[in-house]
Amino acid sequence: MSFELPKLSYSFDALEPHIDAKTMEVHYSKHHQTYVDKLNAALEKYPALFEKTPEELVTGLNTLDVDEVTRLAIKNHGGGVVNHSFFWQVINPNNQQDKELADDITKAFGSIEEFKKKFTTEALGRFGSGWIWLVKHPDDGQLEVCSTANQDSPLTTGHTPLIALDVWEHAYYLKYQNRRAEYIDAWWNVLKII
Repeated sequence: MSFELPKLSYSFDALEPHIDAKTMEVHYSKHHQTYVDKLNAALEKYPALFEKTPEELVTGLNTLDVDEVTRLAIKNHGGGVVNHSFFWQVINPNNQQDKELADDITKAFGSIEEFKKKFTTEALGRFGSGWIWLVKHPDDGQLEVCSTANQDSPLTTGHTPLIALDVWEHAYYLKYQNRRAEYIDAWWNVLKII
């Protein structure tokens, strides 16, 4: 059995005007689908791995009994699958504020505004392609803003993702071209959980 693209629970135009329908369609239907397809292809010689979820594969990446080419494919394409699946949930227009998360962010960063400044600075500073995250540490539960390159996932290092921002150009180029700062500002308008 192979993995499938998870269904979106909202339409491509649901995040307008901040994230346009065409970008959503291409991002979801083309980019995310390609990660799913390439993860499936990478696992063909290890069919038992289809019994795991993509999240389990990425979380246990360093302990999988696979060759290094397959491990790299799981890191890249499996990471692309789980990162995007999480991203669609974070920007779901039907989200309600998560008061507990907002309170935890305020405790960790002093205020929601200070958190936004730190997160935005990290997003603007991410060289090339990657992701910006708010994660919870596995040991002490502390919150941290961090970034990962390419499709690396915080799951691989044991961190729990709480918020994600895709800063690959495919996430914003159709509407914002090279204006990442405008995309980030717009993204805050679709993040309704804090």
